[in-house]
Amino acid sequence: MRFSFTTLTMAALLVGFSACNEGGSDTVTSKAIETAPETPVNAKPEKFDPAKAQAEKPAGPTTTMVFDSYEHDFGTMDEGDAVTHVFSFTNTGSEPLILDKCKGSCGCTVPQCPKEPIAPGANGEIEVKFNSKGKKNNQTKTVTINANTDPGQTILKIKAFVNPAEAK
Repeated sequence: MRFSFTTLTMAALLVGFSACNEGGSDTVTSKAIETAPETPVNAKPEKFDPAKAQAEKPAGPTTTMVFDSYEHDFGTMDEGDAVTHVFSFTNTGSEPLILDKCKGSCGCTVPQCPKEPIAPGANGEIEVKFNSKGKKNNQTKTVTINANTDPGQTILKIKAFVNPAEAK
């Protein structure tokens, strides 16, 4: 029984392979396959943000501003403390500096920007308030400033270590 099953299987394979080339041609043609450019597995498609594009290329004349520092560390504080820091800057360009928008990275970080244009050579200040209510451990927050500068955005950073409040 074993012999006949093996013989039958071999015969079927032989017939199958010999029939594959029936009426066919001996030439093989191949076509180039176009492949898409490689994208890393973890890559996320970028979304177009018109506000960001506008911030990168301001309309009208541009100027420059330089901050005394772009980062401030509040050090260690207790949860619930509210602190303030003033970032000082100078309009180092030849056009009036117009701060279009100042925005904190979350509701706990609130910047106050000058509403009036800053003349060339003049100084200005941006006051940033940080409220640590509901925050714990290392905190890093940003303030994004859109202005008639090139590039159109400047980012300031604040840091703090917040001691968690004791559970009651």
